Amino acid sequence: MIPIQTQSAWRGTSDCRSCAMRDLALFSSLNEEDFARIHAPIDDLAYRAGQTLFVEGEEATGIFTLRSGMLKLSRVTGDGRRRILRLLRPGDVVGLEALATGRYDSEASALTSATLCRIPTDVVHRLSQQSSRMHAGLLHKWQKTLREADDWLASINFGTAHQRVCQFILKMRHATDPGIFTLFSREDMGAMMDLKLETVSREVSALVKAGAIQPIDKQGRLYRIVDEAMLQPSTGH
Repeated sequence: MIPIQTQSAWRGTSDCRSCAMRDLALFSSLNEEDFARIHAPIDDLAYRAGQTLFVEGEEATGIFTLRSGMLKLSRVTGDGRRRILRLLRPGDVVGLEALATGRYDSEASALTSATLCRIPTDVVHRLSQQSSRMHAGLLHKWQKTLREADDWLASINFGTAHQRVCQFILKMRHATDPGIFTLFSREDMGAMMDLKLETVSREVSALVKAGAIQPIDKQGRLYRIVDEAMLQPSTGH
């Protein structure tokens, strides 16, 4: 078994066959014969908001599948600033780069309370060699991760502050209800969009005042889209 970090709450060993996330996760293409090859336990972990899964440059012992909650991947730039590279949501695989390099190339931490499965890297390597289905699934996940990372950078790091915030909101819509979206700390949002905290707060407030979005909780995290047309690029100022 891979070591359990002291700040993590170990919830037991995951049952990948019956997991509700199986169709989205790394093992979605495996059959019973493939599962029989898994000899090491896959850990079921829980993290509180703000806790770190791993840090940049750390030697990797496993990769993760996010089952619930949200994570952020960040990296320190050459001038010492920390930039958020991407957000991860349920079904995403975390730490894939470690399969090639043996180390994590960014820091992963929980934006909200999160539950994850941690899969030992040697299990993934072994399955990839023994199962063509696993190998194909791994390549698909890797390609999907790269495409989504490029998409994030292209959509929220160019244009005016207003356009960036609008695009960010559209990307944060809930899969089960696209009319609802979740925001988090304005500082983290600014780190993703290369904007100042004050700028992000001003743009979000302006959208509320204009009637484009409406807060539905007291914490200013959960919102409803009232007029999606006002969030489209053509309406940017």
